[in-house]
Order: sequence, then C-alpha cells, then structure tokens
Amino acid sequence: KRRERERRASNTYTHRHWNRKQKEGILRSSMAQSIELRLDNDDRYFAPNDTVSGVVIVHAGRGLSHQGISLKVDGCVKLQLSAKSVGIFEAFYSSLKPLLLIDKTLHVLKSGSLGPGTHKFPFQFKLRASQGMQLYDTYHGVYINVQYTINAVMKRGMMQKELSKDMEFYVEVYEEQKEHKKHEFRISPEQLQNVHKGLKSKIPTFLFEGYLESVICDVTQPFKGELVIQKCSIPIKSIELQLVRIERCPYMEGEAREATEVQNIQIADGDVVPNLPIPIHMILPRLFTCATMSTKNFKLDFEVNLHIVFIDSHMITENFPLKLYRSRRAKATGIMSGMW
Repeated sequence: KRRERERRASNTYTHRHWNRKQKEGILRSSMAQSIELRLDNDDRYFAPNDTVSGVVIVHAGRGLSHQGISLKVDGCVKLQLSAKSVGIFEAFYSSLKPLLLIDKTLHVLKSGSLGPGTHKFPFQFKLRASQGMQLYDTYHGVYINVQYTINAVMKRGMMQKELSKDMEFYVEVYEEQKEHKKHEFRISPEQLQNVHKGLKSKIPTFLFEGYLESVICDVTQPFKGELVIQKCSIPIKSIELQLVRIERCPYMEGEAREATEVQNIQIADGDVVPNLPIPIHMILPRLFTCATMSTKNFKLDFEVNLHIVFIDSHMITENFPLKLYRSRRAKATGIMSGMW
C-alpha cells in the first residue's frame, strides 16, 4: 500500500510538471510571434518619386498559420483648431477633416502557414501622392501635423490576435536654390511701437544695429547674422533669439491663427560690451521646422524674434518674418547623419 501511494504521488507530480512545462512552452511560443518593419534606407528620409523599399520580418516562433500580410501607406495632414483663437466651444465642435495625401495598400503575402523561425518578405513602392494631392515636408507642429506612416498587418484566425507594426518615415520636398540677400536692421527708441503711454518717459537711450545674412532661409543651413550694441544707457540683462511658428487653419467662421514657440536660445548673458559684434547663429530643428506652406486648407509661416532684456526686466522685441525653403543636400554619413 505504501509503495502504491508513492507511485501514484510520483505520477501526479510528473503529470502536473508536464502540464506546467507545456503551458510555459505554449506561452513562450506565442510571445515569440511578432512582426517588424525594416527599411533599406536607414535614416527613413525620402523625396517625392523615390522608391521606398524594405522587408517585413515575421518571427513565427514554432510556426503559425495566417490570412495574409498587407501594408498600408498613409500620408496625412492633421488639422486642429486652437481654443485660444476660436473659443473652447468652437474648437470642440468644429472638426477639420484630415487631408489624405497618400492612401495606398500593398499585399505582401497570401494566406498560408509559416514554419518555425524568422521569415523576411521584401516590398517596395513609389512615393507618390494620391490623385489631386501633393506631398509636403514632414512637420510636427501644435495645430498642424504632416505625417507619413507604414503599417504592416498579419491577419490570423478568428480566436487569435493579429500581428501589426507601425513605422513613421519622413518626406523632404526640395526646391531650387533661392537668392539670399543681406538684411540690415537698426533698433532705436524712435522706432518702438506698442509702448504703454506711462512708460514712454522711462525708455532708455539705446542704439542697436546688425544684419541677417538673409530672411529667405534654407532649412538645411543655420540662420546667421550679427548684432552690435552701439550704446545703451542702462545695463542689459540678456539677449535671446526666439523661433516662432505661425499656424493658420480656415474654418466656417474665419481663420484660426496661433503663434507658438519652437525654440529659444540665448546669444548674450549680462551687460554687453559696446561695439562688440555678437554672432547670431541658430540651427533650425528637424521635423519642427519645414518649408513655408500656403494652401487653401492651411498655412504655415515662421518668424524670428530678437529679445533684448534690460536689467529692470523691460524688454524690446524686433520681429523678422522668414521665408523658408529646402534645398537638396548631400547625403550625410557617420556622425553627421543625425544633423542636417
């Protein structure tokens, strides 16, 4: 009887142990099944009419059956109204339809089954806009977003979750080189606008002069210039350069306009020595700046504000509207590939 009890206990343990191992194996097999996208162009930057190519990689684990693999290519301009410009009620209830620049579906693989291991399936397509549309630079803004994505989907059985993977790629629309012209400026008390009446008598004596290399700027090149403090009767606390985007979206009641900061850099700290040239140098950030756009559905402009802050915290601002475009740049490699 004792031996019989020991044998039964041993068999029960072995059965439970086998069930646990089997469940763990099934779980590991299920977790190992995934799908990923890989483009042949590592930096994922393309121009209109380029060929976009890559592979869909399927990690099948111990094997799987499927109902096909498809790729969906989307290019979309998403527009949103600003509550500051049109009011909270209007911004909530006025929906602006997204503009579909690209809407393309590719069938990579027919339904069937895959054996254990990793499988690769190549794909390619021409980067072209849908009929009646045009491609714009990739742009990540606040109220306007231009985005291009590839979505790979593997459909499976009724009781199994489909495998999917999204990837964003970037579009650059090139233009011909434009003529750059030096833009000189002069800031003095006589030129000030929007000054409160009670502060006019307190305005210090000052003269600031300088130049910008151009207000027609290639986004792949730095924004450059020079500033000279000729004279100033009170100490200066800081000099800053602010890049601003102006996003406009028309709607039923008019046009929503919103200005937001892209970046702000300090070019001088503390009181500046008179007659000392201060370099103006700003790198325009990728994705958050692009070529100036003007369409019937939206408009996008950029400006630079030069802020001169005095020791008493009063500030003078000089505004420079910019016209941005993108010229074709040489392919960067190695450590420079992360820059323009």
